[in-house]
Amino acid sequence: MEFTKVVLYTADDGRASFREECVPLTEGKPQARLSPLAASGGYQLRMSPVGFRSEFHCTEVPQWVFILGGQMEIGLQGGGSRVFGAGQHFYSADLLPAGAAFDPAVHGHWSRQVGDEPLITLFVRG
Repeated sequence: MEFTKVVLYTADDGRASFREECVPLTEGKPQARLSPLAASGGYQLRMSPVGFRSEFHCTEVPQWVFILGGQMEIGLQGGGSRVFGAGQHFYSADLLPAGAAFDPAVHGHWSRQVGDEPLITLFVRG
């Protein structure tokens, strides 16, 4: 058994992109499989009001993003985007490439609240 981890990452060209990775569920019992225990560096809760939208930015510290309420859209350079709803998640790791100066026409992603409910998220640093 495995868990699908959606990852927002920085591709070789410096642009943010999505990929999926499999996390093996090797722990626990047959009726409740678990991944190996992973360390974390703390968590933050965020509430974003209806109408929230960020500018392009890179993730400063890799972190899990869990959508607790509402919907969150992540936009990529070139116009692609992906919407995550309550109960969904992704791992945000689109860091600025080493030695690069941030260029909002190349690097990072934007995020926004979608719909008529505030966006409630839980960030867990990885």
